[in-house]
Amino acid sequence: MTYCCAMRLKDGLVLISDTRTNAGVDHISVFRKLYAFGIEGERFITIQTSGNLATTQAVVGHLKNQLDLKQEPNLYSVNTMFEIAQLVGHILKRVISDVTSDQQEQSSYYCNILLGGQIKGAEMQLYNIYPQGNFISATSDTPFFQIGESKYGKPILDRALSYETSLSNAMRCGLISFDSTLRSNVSVGLPLDSVIYKKDSFKIPVGKRIYEEDPYFVQISREWSDTLRRGLNSLPEPTSDYWE
Repeated sequence: MTYCCAMRLKDGLVLISDTRTNAGVDHISVFRKLYAFGIEGERFITIQTSGNLATTQAVVGHLKNQLDLKQEPNLYSVNTMFEIAQLVGHILKRVISDVTSDQQEQSSYYCNILLGGQIKGAEMQLYNIYPQGNFISATSDTPFFQIGESKYGKPILDRALSYETSLSNAMRCGLISFDSTLRSNVSVGLPLDSVIYKKDSFKIPVGKRIYEEDPYFVQISREWSDTLRRGLNSLPEPTSDYWE
């Protein structure tokens, strides 16, 4: 299992993915699930993946081959993020159909993909691409998407995140979302990969890999737990009718 979160905000994109892949309790591995592509000054593209590892690696492999061999269309030749979403969705659907013979078997090879980025002259976009190849777009009303093991980290995003949230606060919110998930589900694990992209910069961010001993992540995890305990203790006590 995995957990990926992507936020499309007024000032840019915030993207975080875990790296744990497991095929049972005794077979746990680390694999990157956040990939960045781009042309400095012209376009920035990210892909986050959740689901069958062979499927996701095949999709990314096809995209990289198209770039290396200059096959058309590719991530750098199309003119809009919508076209890139169509390209990725088509490849995903084809990869799944190539290794399966019926609909029931396909479910074992399913994966979901988050595609974010910006091409010069156009607005930033964030898409959630489904195994069937279709997709939906993030909006100012729904500025984030999650794939994988999302339920533990969703409440903090629902309560604290909005389209107007600053990139700094969004990263804090995202990391708390992951901290909550890590505490509740062993199928999601460190290290985490994170990227912050500033709107209209068209720079390719280096990104950061966050390990278990990362001082900032350790600090906010501890302080968030302390804040929750203080908040709980400061709430009004149940009234007498709760005890009757």
